[in-house]
Amino acid sequence: MTGGPRTRLGRVRASVGIAALAVQQIEDDLSADGISPVELAAILRELQEDTDSPGGPDGLFPALARMVAAAARRAEQIEPDRDGDASCPLHEAAALLTDNAGQRLTWAARSLHPQGDPT
Repeated sequence: MTGGPRTRLGRVRASVGIAALAVQQIEDDLSADGISPVELAAILRELQEDTDSPGGPDGLFPALARMVAAAARRAEQIEPDRDGDASCPLHEAAALLTDNAGQRLTWAARSLHPQGDPT
């Protein structure tokens, strides 16, 4: 056996650790005293899209959805009998991140600060 899968898993573990630290920082900021509705709305928008660069990279939720969709596409290629037992739940999870969770973030942000909505 080569070191490929083990190395890949090690990279994923390290990346997940880094991402967990970043998410913890966001959680700490959200839990801080004195956060205003306008600031909370701006943070929620950042989680959904990068509001500082129009047309730029997506926010956290779309990035997570892309990652899960990539796993679904790979599962389609390698799952036994190509029956969808692995890929279908992954595709559904990706859709939930964008269609459900992402939309709810947008609604919450609009409720907190409708003027900040880039419509």
